[in-house]
Amino acid sequence: MPDSSVRHTIVIAEIGVNHNGSVEFAEKLIDAAVSCGADYGKFQTYRAEDLASEGASLADYQQSNSSHTTQRELLQSLELSDDVFLHLKGYCETKGIGFLTTAHDEKSADFVFGLGLDFVKVPSGDVTNLPFLERVAQQSSSILMSTGMATEEEVGAALEVLRSGVPPREDITLLQCTTEYPAPLEDAHLRAMVRMGQVFGVSMGYSDHTAGIEASLAAVAMGAVVIEKHLTLDKTMIGPDHSASADPQELLDMVSSIRKIEVALGGSVKGPSIAEKKNRQSVRKSIVAKHQVLKGENFSAHNLTVKRPGTGLSPMLWHEVLGRIAERDYQADENIELP
Repeated sequence: MPDSSVRHTIVIAEIGVNHNGSVEFAEKLIDAAVSCGADYGKFQTYRAEDLASEGASLADYQQSNSSHTTQRELLQSLELSDDVFLHLKGYCETKGIGFLTTAHDEKSADFVFGLGLDFVKVPSGDVTNLPFLERVAQQSSSILMSTGMATEEEVGAALEVLRSGVPPREDITLLQCTTEYPAPLEDAHLRAMVRMGQVFGVSMGYSDHTAGIEASLAAVAMGAVVIEKHLTLDKTMIGPDHSASADPQELLDMVSSIRKIEVALGGSVKGPSIAEKKNRQSVRKSIVAKHQVLKGENFSAHNLTVKRPGTGLSPMLWHEVLGRIAERDYQADENIELP
């Protein structure tokens, strides 16, 4: 009998910096994540002066939707304090949704790692950040690592560090990711997600920066156990990530579809489902008399055929029946019997 257990895919609503520096707006985004059925609302914690050098230029995607001239200026306009994050964590708890935030620098890591969150996130920009990876390896939380911009060799090297903790870490999920906002659908490369899971022997997931929800749904069908999707209330707002984010209706549709896909995936052992067992006899076939067969006649392809229902001898016994002698008379369509 097939395994009918349903796998629950963790859906993370990546609020990130889409709060635009407003606590009130951050709360509204948490409310939206709850209404969409997400498992977690996730933010980004950093200190701008510790994350970016003073003259660090904007990334291409940041330039298209920002009035700032440097990364530090942009980041400072979106920075939230530790006290605000503590408030947002409590707000998530009151709303019944998990709270996550990603640390992007050393001081922020001190704060975030002290929160005892369910997951520690390694962002794509830190896949090659050895000091950060070594600190993550010592945490007790499960690990998510986005792999945007990384080669397979770089992912392997990072995993080696993450697994070096005491005891060695195995609760690691690699997220396939394309670091572009929005990312072209043809750059999603979901097969790379599957390959990483096979090559490195870890759970796999997808951090989706594409427009729409199709890539996330495909990732779940391909085995992703975690989906991360940016959430905004308005894609036209000023800010680096709004245009590449899902609005509440899209996220709601995505979560609803994921839950249906989980049910459809079902178990991995092939066998008749409960729903189809009742149809088996009606749809399958039996060996029957093609026309009247008299006692003493030899059964042959001339006087036998196969028809529904499957209440008699299975057609898989066809060659065992051929050549046998009929021990009684049979009428057309009557099930053949063997002694």
